[in-house]
Amino acid sequence: MKQTIGILALVATALIGCTQPSTDALVLREGTINSFPYHKGEVRISQHQTVTEPAQWPGLKVVETYYVNEGAPVTVLGYRAQEHQMKATDTVLWTLQPTSTINRLDWVLPVTEGFYKENYLGMNNSDYGGGIPMVDVWTRENGLAIGLLEPELHDIAMPVEWKQYDDHVSMVLSYTYDEPVILNEGDTLFTYRTFAYAHEGDFFNALRTFSEYMQSELGIAMPASEPESFEPVWCAWGYERTFTLDEVIGTLDKVAELGFRWVDVDDGYQVAEGDWTTNARFPGGDSDMRRLTDEIHKRGLKAKLWWAPLAADPGTQCLQQHPEMMLLTKDETPEYITWWNSYYLSPVNPATVAYTQDIVDRFLHTWNFDGLKIDGQHLNCCMPDYNGASDLADPKQSQEQLPSFFQAIYDTARALKPNAVVQICPCGCAVNYYLLPTFNQAVASDPTSSKQIRMKRKAYAAMAPQLAYYGDHVELSDGGNDFATQIGVGAVIGTKFTYPADNPNASESFLLTPEKEQLIKKWMKIYNDHNLARGEYLNLYSWGYDYPEAHVIRQNDALYYAFYADHFEGDIELRGLAADKHYTAVAYTEEDGATYEVDGAHPFIHANFDKNLLLKVTL
Repeated sequence: MKQTIGILALVATALIGCTQPSTDALVLREGTINSFPYHKGEVRISQHQTVTEPAQWPGLKVVETYYVNEGAPVTVLGYRAQEHQMKATDTVLWTLQPTSTINRLDWVLPVTEGFYKENYLGMNNSDYGGGIPMVDVWTRENGLAIGLLEPELHDIAMPVEWKQYDDHVSMVLSYTYDEPVILNEGDTLFTYRTFAYAHEGDFFNALRTFSEYMQSELGIAMPASEPESFEPVWCAWGYERTFTLDEVIGTLDKVAELGFRWVDVDDGYQVAEGDWTTNARFPGGDSDMRRLTDEIHKRGLKAKLWWAPLAADPGTQCLQQHPEMMLLTKDETPEYITWWNSYYLSPVNPATVAYTQDIVDRFLHTWNFDGLKIDGQHLNCCMPDYNGASDLADPKQSQEQLPSFFQAIYDTARALKPNAVVQICPCGCAVNYYLLPTFNQAVASDPTSSKQIRMKRKAYAAMAPQLAYYGDHVELSDGGNDFATQIGVGAVIGTKFTYPADNPNASESFLLTPEKEQLIKKWMKIYNDHNLARGEYLNLYSWGYDYPEAHVIRQNDALYYAFYADHFEGDIELRGLAADKHYTAVAYTEEDGATYEVDGAHPFIHANFDKNLLLKVTL
């Protein structure tokens, strides 16, 4: 592994006296002889840097750097930090790429020759941006993560590349100023605090270390999830946007009978995005919504309401009454949310915050819901806000202070209902790390596969181990029925079945057939018997290199192993067992599941399975 800590590259133009600017492009890098102070003609730049290695996080190098111009004026276009190369010891390496684009890619990807991903943390598409300010690359032997250690999101890029015919993968932190920065003599340029972390295994340990540092040193506090956050969910989205009160109420007895504890009322009740009052299908208005929550509560269930804050459709009353709430881009046009055909509201405008808090009061007080399902890929990031009504010192504060908007929602909800469950679903996005303190139920957020459900669970477990993780509707998993993925990794289970009939306007059927009902009953019992969603996720296997894919949950005095593959036959190592003890492993998902006697000194079993093998291991 080749490492150079704290590299910075400045692309600059030197002004020599009163002559015309030269066309020299300067790349200033730490680590080469006589690099700093850089001296060419009348240009002289010195670097000042500290590197610390906190004792509680071995392997973490925290780098703080600034530059002083000691000569002629210099125009700075941007800088590069933490430039590294990792030797490609195999034909495939693996990488954590936690940024968001319209492609909704996996957060973890294989790296082969020709791979390139920019990993820009600003807005990448009209609705997509933000993410986790860290990238990681690992081999079978070791890994290296780099990123920012800052109290707010910054729109830096974190490109990872394996050029064809190279023998290494490169990574760097690259920042480009919106407008060139002129450094006069005596001026100082400060860069963001960065880190490099050398580690073994996959991304989990790096992500855990990064998050622990952010919490300990920068005061980012993760909320503790309510016990109710771990309870199974039925969502009315099976009826889609034209659901009726009678359809939802008519399903509740079956929902309660099957053991679900939450009812999520989804998109379709509102007049429009932005005008969050009931539409014509609810002629009784507030009383109709109150009747719905009363019926839910009457059966001992709890009610959560879908909502897409920060979106407001053109022509809505809220925009007519409060045009100052709109986020305006640099050319003074509204930011457009393509998915909702809406305008983006400024998250840092006081009028937006007050308007939003009033909506939360309507939902949880007037309508008597118990929690919020906050939804939409647009939640993860926004563009800089140039609306003068927002009164920002820097337009980028709309991005940097976005979490404060969601914190206001969370605090308002919890003031109204101290046990409120608040879920944020950044659909298809790698979650904006800085939003984590503002909700108490994470979600697989519209996964495109069972693999994504498992992958995202591991990432959330690394960053916020006490945070409940909802596996989303099982209908989004492989085959639409992969409860084994949800339960095996410690996720909350959920479904969007319809009963006793489908909504005739829905695009497809999610009808509860007798076969599906038996499947739900089976997995609901397993879920309740073992309670893995409240267990501790243990990082004992490496993503990408250990086969079959494996996950381990510790719950009470047992270890629960979950293995996944299309088909597997061979020996599997049960890691984490004490060498001086003997164990019994039982395939707990079947009444007559296989049983294995395991010697902790040689913890291997011979397995033959399709799709999954879930084991409970006890002394």
